[in-house]
Amino acid sequence: MRACVIAVLLQLLLSGSQAMQCRQVPGQLRQIDASAGQVFGTTQYDTIFTLYGGTWTQLPGALKHVTVGPSGVWGVDSANAIFKLVGANWVQVPGQLKQIDAGGDQFVSGVNSGDGIYCLGQQATVGYRGVGSPTPWQGLPGSLKYYSCGPHGCWGVNTADNIYLRKGVSPQQCQGTGNWQQVDGKLSMIEVGSEGSVYGVNAAGDVFRRDGITTSNPAGTGWTFMSMCGKSKHVSFDLGHLWVITQDNRILDCS
Repeated sequence: MRACVIAVLLQLLLSGSQAMQCRQVPGQLRQIDASAGQVFGTTQYDTIFTLYGGTWTQLPGALKHVTVGPSGVWGVDSANAIFKLVGANWVQVPGQLKQIDAGGDQFVSGVNSGDGIYCLGQQATVGYRGVGSPTPWQGLPGSLKYYSCGPHGCWGVNTADNIYLRKGVSPQQCQGTGNWQQVDGKLSMIEVGSEGSVYGVNAAGDVFRRDGITTSNPAGTGWTFMSMCGKSKHVSFDLGHLWVITQDNRILDCS
């Protein structure tokens, strides 16, 4: 513990660093997602949990990635099949994705096993109830391994860990407009919060926050290193809480 504290103090001597106060939450998860006070996650065994009243409650089904946001609760399983939580049941959605994000303004987006990028507009996303509901997935140019959306745009990273921003997204135009804008830095995963915050983790397990994001400047101004003990692999931010999954699947609630 002392070595960890010393390491954090040394990191704070560097410019562009911010120390995080973290508490370990009981349990273990492989992946986590939070929005509007709701927290969902999956384990290495594809079991699904939600945080209810401070306690992890297991949900039926098996998913490798789950997401919650303005678009509802969605997920994908080990075979890349897509599901939406309708009432208390997981309903399969036509298509295949390896990662999915519900953080868009009532639209979902994600990437498939070939790093193809797709989104489903507001009407189909909100209206999907099961067999017979239309699912006009729209393809985007380029290739990404991880893609996440918020109110000021969508962010993604490719296999080289390069970071890209898609502007002009809307409920009716989930594909966005214009070309991809490459953003400085390298990240292995990236998540956009429902209020527009952007956090990511690099290949070394370090967490970064994008600063200066506004409606007029959706790309922001720079990255801040979020100093904490240990290495991370997945993050999600909501209502002042940065939820972190460490490389050994521990759960941290940081602020």
